[in-house]
Formats: sequence, C-alpha cells, structure tokens
Amino acid sequence: MAVEVPEENLLIQKIARVFDEAKSSRASPIRKLKDLSALRSSIQTAQFFSAFTKTLTPIFTTQRRFASVERIVQFVAVFACLRDPNHSEDCDAFFEQFLRFLVAGTGAANRTARFRACQIISEIIMRLPDDAEVSDELWDEVIDCIKVRVGDKVPIIRTFSVRALSRFANDAENSDILDLLLETLPLEQNPDVRKTILLSLPPSNVTSIAIINCTLDVSESVRKTAYAVLASKFPLQSLSIKQRTIILQRGLSDRSAAVTKECIKLMKDEWLMKSCNGDPVELLKYLDVETYESIGVSVMDALLKAGLVKLHAGLSIKQFISSDNNTTEGCSTQLMDAEVALYLRTLCKHLQTEAQAKGSDAAMTSGTEAAVYASEASDSNDLLEKILPESVSEYITLVKAHIVAGQTNRFTARQLLLLGSMLDFSDASNRKVAAVFVVELLNSPLQHEVDDDGNKVVIGDGISLGGEREWSDAVSGLAKKVHAAQGEFEQVVLSVVAELAQPCRERTADFLDWMHCLSVVGLLLEHTKSLRWMHGNSIEPAELLHSLLLPGAKHIHLDVQRAAVRCLGLFGLLERVPSEDLVKQLRLSFVKGPCLVSSMASKALMDLATWHGPQEVDKATNRNLCSQFKDHMKTIHPVDWSDTNEDLDIELIDLLYAGFDRSDFAQPVDADENESVHAVLAEGFAKILLLSENYLTVSVSSHPILLSKLISLYFSSRTSELQRLKQCLSVFFEHYPSLSLNHKNCICKAFLPVMRSMWPGINGTTGGSNVVVSNMRKRAIQASRFMLQMLQAPLYPKEVDQNENNLPDQNDSGYGEEGLAICIAAEILSFQKKKNAAEKSYVSAICKILVSLRFKQTEQVAVKLMRRLMSRVAEAVSADKDALKELKQMSEHLKASDTSPDEPLQPEQANLLLGKLDVQMDIDGDESCLEVEPTPLPKSTRPVRGRRRARQEKESSSDEEEEACYNTVAPANPVMASVRSQRACKSAALSKLLSTTKPDKIVDDEDEDEDDDDGGDESAVTSDDDSE
Repeated sequence: MAVEVPEENLLIQKIARVFDEAKSSRASPIRKLKDLSALRSSIQTAQFFSAFTKTLTPIFTTQRRFASVERIVQFVAVFACLRDPNHSEDCDAFFEQFLRFLVAGTGAANRTARFRACQIISEIIMRLPDDAEVSDELWDEVIDCIKVRVGDKVPIIRTFSVRALSRFANDAENSDILDLLLETLPLEQNPDVRKTILLSLPPSNVTSIAIINCTLDVSESVRKTAYAVLASKFPLQSLSIKQRTIILQRGLSDRSAAVTKECIKLMKDEWLMKSCNGDPVELLKYLDVETYESIGVSVMDALLKAGLVKLHAGLSIKQFISSDNNTTEGCSTQLMDAEVALYLRTLCKHLQTEAQAKGSDAAMTSGTEAAVYASEASDSNDLLEKILPESVSEYITLVKAHIVAGQTNRFTARQLLLLGSMLDFSDASNRKVAAVFVVELLNSPLQHEVDDDGNKVVIGDGISLGGEREWSDAVSGLAKKVHAAQGEFEQVVLSVVAELAQPCRERTADFLDWMHCLSVVGLLLEHTKSLRWMHGNSIEPAELLHSLLLPGAKHIHLDVQRAAVRCLGLFGLLERVPSEDLVKQLRLSFVKGPCLVSSMASKALMDLATWHGPQEVDKATNRNLCSQFKDHMKTIHPVDWSDTNEDLDIELIDLLYAGFDRSDFAQPVDADENESVHAVLAEGFAKILLLSENYLTVSVSSHPILLSKLISLYFSSRTSELQRLKQCLSVFFEHYPSLSLNHKNCICKAFLPVMRSMWPGINGTTGGSNVVVSNMRKRAIQASRFMLQMLQAPLYPKEVDQNENNLPDQNDSGYGEEGLAICIAAEILSFQKKKNAAEKSYVSAICKILVSLRFKQTEQVAVKLMRRLMSRVAEAVSADKDALKELKQMSEHLKASDTSPDEPLQPEQANLLLGKLDVQMDIDGDESCLEVEPTPLPKSTRPVRGRRRARQEKESSSDEEEEACYNTVAPANPVMASVRSQRACKSAALSKLLSTTKPDKIVDDEDEDEDDDDGGDESAVTSDDDSE
C-alpha cells in the first residue's frame, strides 16, 4: 500500500495537469486529448478510472458556472466519447464505468453534484457518435435516471436533463420520452427549462400544437424561442391554415417588439422567400384571406412597413379591365382572385397614406428637405395612379362584374368597394355615375335560400345591408365619399328608404322586403351624425319612427323584430331626449320578446342608459316607476315575469337586473353562440360600474349588488363557453379596483353576498352529488381569493394623490379591509355552535380570507373591536387547527397594531362603527377576552399520575393564571369528558405495554416533556402558546 498510494497520487497529478491546461484555454484540445488517452492506455482501466474520478471530484462541488470549469466539463465529455481504435476495449470499459459513475451522481443528495452529473451526461450524449457501441442495458439505465431528474426541484438540473433526452425524443422506440416532454412543458414554471423543451421537440403534428401554444407563454424569451423553432423545423406546407393564421396573428400583435421581429423573420425568410419565392400574393393564398381577412391585412401591413413589397410584376387593376368597342359598356372585365384583391387594396391604402404623410412633411419644412418629401409623395401618387383604374366608369364596371358573378366573388367585390374611397369624385360627371351606382347598391335585395320545406332563409346576419356588416360598411364608405356634402348622404339614403318603405306601409311587403328596408335604415342611422340632417327629406324622422320602426318591432317575423329593435336603439341614441313610444317598445320587447329579440332590446336599452342616463330613460315613460335599489334593500326580490301582459312598473336598472333571473336569457342566442342576454347585461353593467362617477343617478346601494352578480357570472360554470363575456369581465376586473377607493369599498360590501350565493348549502343554494358540491366549493374559494386580490390591488397614481388630499374623508363608510374583517367575523359568529357540513366548510373558507386581511394602525377603533371578537371567532372554528394557528398569528399582529392597549374600547365607538357597517352584534360579553387563547381538547378520564401532579405543584403562579384564563376562554364540553383523543389512547396503550415489560423508573425533565407531548391533552396551538 505504501507503494501504491504514491503511484496513484502521481497519476492524479498528471491528470490534474491536463485539466489545468484544458481549463486555461481552448487552443490545443486535440493534443491534450491525445496525452490523456495515451495515459489511459498505459495503465489498467480500473486504476486510471479511480484517479480520474478523484481528480474530477472538485468539479462536483463547484456550483458557480465559471468559464474555466465549463471548459473542463466539455473537455471531459469529449474525452469520454473519444475512442482509440488500438485500445477499443479499454475505451469501452472506461466509458461504461464513467457513465455508471455519473448515473450514481444524478441521485446524490447534494444539488451541485446532481447538476454536474446531469451536465456531463448531457454533453456526452450530445457529442456521442451515432455509431457508438453502447449496451442497451446501460442506455436504459441512463435514460431512466435522466427521466427522473426531469422532475428535479432545481431548474438547471431539469434543463440539462431535458437537453440529454432531446437526442432520444425523435426515436420511435422511446416514445415515452416525447410524452414526458409534452406533459412537462405546460406544467414547467421555469422559462429556461421551457425553452430547452421547445428546442428538444421534434417536428410532428403533436409537437406543433404544443409549440404553437407556447406563442402565448408569459415569458418573452419562450415566445421568441417558439417562433424560432417553428421557423427551423416546420415548413409552411406542413402547417394547417388555422395554425398559420394563429402563428401570424399572435406574433404580429405581440406586446414585445423582439417577438414581433422574430415572427416577421419567420414570415419573411422561411415562408415568403423559401416557400413562396418572394411573392406576397402566393403567401396570401396559404392564409385563406376570405376567412381570415384581418390576418391577411396584418401580414400585408407588416410586409409593407418592412419594405418587402413592391409593385409585383406590374400588377394593377388595369390588367383586369380591357377596352372593347363591341360592348355596350366600352370595356370587358376579368374576374380577380381574392388574394389579388386584398393585395391591391392594402397596397393602394399604403401608398395613399404614405403620399399624404410625405406631403404633410413637405408642407411643414422648407428647402431641400421639403423638395425631397415632395418628390417621395409624388412617386407614391404616381405609383397609385398606375394601379387604380383610369376612370370611375371602368371601376364601377369591374365591381358590377364581381357582384353579378355571385356569392363566391363577394369578398373580391367588397375589396374593390373599399378601393372606391381612394378615387377622385370631384368631377361632376364621375360623381353622377357613382351616385347611380350607390343607389343600385342600396336597392340590392338581401340574398336568400329556400329550405326543404319551401321557406325562405336569409343569407347573412339579417340586420346589415348585404347580410354582413363588412359589406354595409363598404357601401356606406363609398356613399359618403361620393356624397361628401353636408346632408347629401342622408338625403340620398332617405330617398331610397322612402321607396323601400312604401310596400311596408301598404302591408304588401314580405319579411325579406321588411328586412331589406330596415337594413338600409340601420346603415343610415349608424353613419349619420345627427337627426337634424334628416329633416326636410323624403321621410321625416318622426314618420320613420312611427310608420316603419315601431310597426317593424311588432312584426310577426322574429328577424324583422330583431332588425327593427336594433334600429330603435340607434334612433334613440340620435335623439336629444328618448321618446316615450320608443322606450316603451324597447322595454316591451325585452320583457315579452324571444331571446333573439330580447338580446337586441337589452343592447338598445343598455346603450340608451349609458348615453342618456337611466333617469332620462325612465322619465321618457311618463310613469311612476318603483325601484328596489333606491329603497336600499340588501336583497333584491325576483320579478314575476309571467304575472303581467304589459311592461313592468319598475325602473330601467331594476328591469335589466331582473333579466339575470331568467334562465332562458342564459342560453346563447341563435345568431351568435358566444353571446347571450346575460352577457349583454353583464357588459353593460360593467361599463356603469367602471364609470360610476358619470352615472350619479344610479343608486350607490345598487353597486355592490351589481358587482356581486358580475363576480358570480364570471365564476359560474354556465358561462364558461361565453368567451366574449369572459374577456369583457376580465378586463373590467383588472381595472375596476384600481380606479377608486369607492370601488374597493364596493368589493368589500359584495364579498359576503357573493360567498353566500356561491356556497352550496348556504342561503338555499342547492348542491347535488359530492362531485358537484366539491366543484362549487372550489369555485367559491377561487372567487374569494380573487376578490381579496382585487381588494389589495394598488390604486392608480392619480387616485392615490386624490385620496391623500382628502385623507380624513376617505373611509367615512367604515369599509375597507378592516370593515370587511369585522363583517366576516360577524358572519362567522352568526352561525350556531352545532353546524352542518356546509356551514363548517363555509366558515372555514371565509376564515382563511379573514386572516389575510390587513389592518392599518390609523384605524384603532377597528383594531380594538377586532381584538375583542377574536376569542369568539376562535371558539367558532375550534375544530379547524390550521385556522386556529392563523387566527393566533392574526391576534398577535392586531396586538402589535394596537397603539394604546391599556385604553378600552368605548361602546359608543364600537356601535358607531358597527352601524356604518350595518352589522348587528352584541359585544358587551367580550370585554374580558381580547386575545385568542388555545382551545383545549376534551379532558381524558385517565387517572393522573403522581409525578405529573408533583410537577404541576412546582409550576409558577403565573402559569396557573394562564391556565385559568385558558379554561375560561373555551371551556371543555362536559358531554365529551369521557371521550379520549386518539393521541391519548395511543399514549395509554404504550404506557401499559411498557409497564408489563420494563420496571418503573424515574423520569427526568426531558422525558417529562416528551410525555407531555404524547399525552394528547393539548392541541398544537396550546403547545406553541406554552412554549412562548
């Protein structure tokens, strides 16, 4: 041994010398590898392996990633993979031994050792040649240990474990590795690990979904990596149209400029240049612009801003118009593809905007700079003239040709209509020709089909001109461009309306004629600025209301009713004061109409309420309306919808709120599956609450009730499919608590009503099976935490400054976190001592919120009152040990916040605060118990041993006083005196067993303490309290 040890030390020194050279520089790694390989071949493998691992051991204790250490790690990985053909057996034996050594290191308790072992294994796996001969048993062992490390608690270890498995992710034999990575990706918390997983995923249909989902990741670097992986591994043709549009939609609208830049790089380098040969029209064909028009426009805007689109191969509208003297129109047309139409429309819009911007810059500068700007504007205008038709007549001929071609060319026709806003209609002859074309567009009937039963079915939404809102906007834009003079647009449209309304007045029109007429009226009311421009024309506004809109709202056909109600809402927004007949009809349509009509009526009424104010709308009815909100009622009684044949005699806010009680209003309407009457009402009430300062006529007492309903809807399982409602309320809840301190007070008032309404078994809320009850409780707990988060959200800076200027008056209502805590305490104490399962779980849930509320030292009355209530609250939740511990900590915080603990709480101050909170509670009996005392378990009937009695006699008098106070706070229940706890039973059994096998002995103090802990006479809270 004396000889072997120096030899081993000498070998370690040689290996260490190689490592020192390797860590200093990367200059000559081949020479160092040859030297170390020669040293390995010159001695026995076991001897070299022992010295090698001992030399490498300091690496496994170095946590920081120094450059020198990283070079040694890479050098070791390369050396392990190096195979000398002349000594292949020695190389294979060393490689196997070293891998097993690293596998053992991955299971070490030390995190640094696990990290270095996983790092070296990953480097070896990534550098190992494909033809390397490794036993399957060894590989299985390595893969299994690395798969375990994927779930390690240290992120860097998880990162290298994923990197090591990435080489096997594409192997069909190891499909479980890919499954593991896909399962880990959405659950992983560290962004670096998620990035590594993304880089490790092979291209496939399954992985493409996971990678595209990461484009919504919260981390900017992960989203950027997702686009880089999509660019490198997924060609354009391998993705579906839906996936392509999602990628571009998210990337081009991302809030991070770096992510957007990466998406543009993907779109330009991989999709545009490689897959489409630089042709933007070809790229648009891969995106189905007829279905995803907005994404196609975003793509074109991004390419145009990047300067990647020029006038492609001389492409212009003129190519689709050819002169032909043999035709009556003087020219013939060629139909245009949808992608070409969108390309030309966005290109022309860009050139027009650029010319206007450069012209403005030239007008605001002078000299050479102005000349440069003017030249650039002139170039853009010249290019625009090359694309647009030479005359208005040619343009109209081209649009008509696409309209006549049928529904398949509807998209192209609309794109051409939008191009009309870029034409010049200053010439009288051009304007005359265009005016005739506008009238033809307005007179075009709605498209319809005939079903199997012979009934006519309208194509489109049934309320807009042409059956779609985009077509209506395009027609109105062209009409306003042609008739740009004040009042001329209204005059032309009203002349068309008067002509279309004639058969409707004479009762000879079918429902298609009614819907066509109402669609033109809706176009007019939506785009006119005032009713005064409608006076003195073919049909007066009052005549339009009474002869067309009101009769249409009473039509037998539901689609006609829906279109008429929409027009009534638009008409009411243009009036200075809402008319009586209009408001009454809208209320009647809301109450008595089917869901399709009630949804439109609710939109109209909510728009009138937010525009004119609820009080003005109520005045228009000329009736004495009652309101439960103005009576300051805590509970709003439901309205009996079937008890009347006419409108309900309640105010507008009460009427709209009563709509939440109708179950049929919760169902999605036929026209839009993502919208219901409840969603419309919730969106409207969210606007009123968010801008409550603008709606002073809305009773303040209604705000907590409305907010409670919105929170209940947000967490309701019935609204999970209403995406528009979810998005609206999420934005509302994000801003509402930070806008005003009054909003936070409203959240406090709404807390308990929300919890009562959502918790099963409380206030008549029905449950069901155990699974249903469990899910309802989970949603209620989630809602409580959500409200706490809103309550503790910081105010916006402007509101903070206003509150500081009005500090004395900011909490006159008594609410705030302190007021909510007192209300929760009163709620807990309102239940009897014997509670059922629902009440116990409810009390435990709100108690967890109670201990999370914060008290300010300035609110001394609330602090003292809460200290007085703490003992009773602790007694009410004595069965929940976790709650008792948290209440004890809260009691200590309250004690520290009490600046004058010697001064008692005056009854007048307490009653004043309780009156502000509208809480009725008797606090006279709590004056002597200000602290939360530990609640004892039922006393055991086991005889007390003599040595315990002797020890108790030696305790100080102060401990006796504490024990007396302890017994008065929560006295033991006499009925339970004969029942021992489980811990007491266990201790008694153990003591009896020991007494039969071992003789009695004297117990010292330490044994006595252990015996006290095992006795079960005290709870965990009692032990903590005594230890202090």
